[in-house]
Amino acid sequence: MSDSVTRVSSNGREIVIVGTAHVSRDSVTEVKAIIADERPDRVCVEIDASRERALTEGNSWSSLDIFQVIKQRKGFLLLANLVLSSFQRRLGLDLGVKPGEEMLEAIESARELGIPYSLCDREIHTTLRRAWAKSSLWAKNKMLAALLGSIFTREKLGAEEIEALKRKSALDEMLDELSDYLPAAKKVLIDERDTYLAANIYTATGAKIVAVVGAGHVPGIVRELDRFSKSDDPPIIDDLSVVPPPGIIARSIKWVIPAIVVGLIGWGFYRSGWDGGIQMLMRWILVNGTLSAIGAAVAFAHPITVVAAFVAAPVTSMNPTIGVGFVTGLIEAVVRKPRVEDFEAIQDDILTFRGFFRNRLTRILLVFFFSTVGSAIGTFVALPFLMPGV
Repeated sequence: MSDSVTRVSSNGREIVIVGTAHVSRDSVTEVKAIIADERPDRVCVEIDASRERALTEGNSWSSLDIFQVIKQRKGFLLLANLVLSSFQRRLGLDLGVKPGEEMLEAIESARELGIPYSLCDREIHTTLRRAWAKSSLWAKNKMLAALLGSIFTREKLGAEEIEALKRKSALDEMLDELSDYLPAAKKVLIDERDTYLAANIYTATGAKIVAVVGAGHVPGIVRELDRFSKSDDPPIIDDLSVVPPPGIIARSIKWVIPAIVVGLIGWGFYRSGWDGGIQMLMRWILVNGTLSAIGAAVAFAHPITVVAAFVAAPVTSMNPTIGVGFVTGLIEAVVRKPRVEDFEAIQDDILTFRGFFRNRLTRILLVFFFSTVGSAIGTFVALPFLMPGV
């Protein structure tokens, strides 16, 4: 039996878990062979409906409305998706494999053999939003740094290193590192999905199940299946599909910081008169606006967008209901509206640093992101200049 195959007996059923590397040619071949040999009653696949559509039909970028993405505050989610896709696609191109091809092979093999299959993973947007919501401010900054770092990196893994991802020792080392670096994200990306996948596999119908999952999930799925089999109650995972609302501290800080800024500027007018108050107001505008404008310029925004970032940031920073990225993203989308070729080339453009900035669609997202980060930094840099006696 292959080292990547784990067999589990659960309530009189046999569950065959196939651990794969998501950009491995050997995993694609192995998945096809195992399904053909086992002839299970059902195939469970670690994928969600939106990713299945992307694999089978291709991403419908031509139908994307970037204005709605910005208005609905989904710019970060889309950017995170593109960055993750970029990283996996670069690895896959090096090895001649599309990311997730082994999952697509599992679906195709099941269809060819007339075997029903289940999409067992949680929606990627829900996973990303939960990871973000459950992370502290410091963890969010580290997560953003890791995402952006993957745009700049040119690191390549060879076929042997990819296959090593399926070995437990290599996986343990990687997961330990993730736990130390981003414990909240690891809990959402790995632990919660172990439970979610295991629950869907456990409740799947059939005497024999073949489950095709990323190798990193195998130990957790086995552990959860054992827990479910010892319980009299069916597994409940509804709460894992809900994005928790911001905590009281996160909700409060949106109002507390603007209140502090307004209070300090107001104190400046009271203590030093009109001239002193205007001086403090100008400090706030110059520091916050300049850093946001620099963020927009770093993303190669249109000059009009850069000016808009400077003007809007000091105002939006004191308004918890709107961010400067909302303004700069929409303005950039108007002055440099994405062309047909931008949508057609996005899958190739996200593979390179230059492509990310050349493509108008991804540049809008980068403008949205960097101007927001610049304004956030500007808020904290400006605060000391508003203190009494400065």
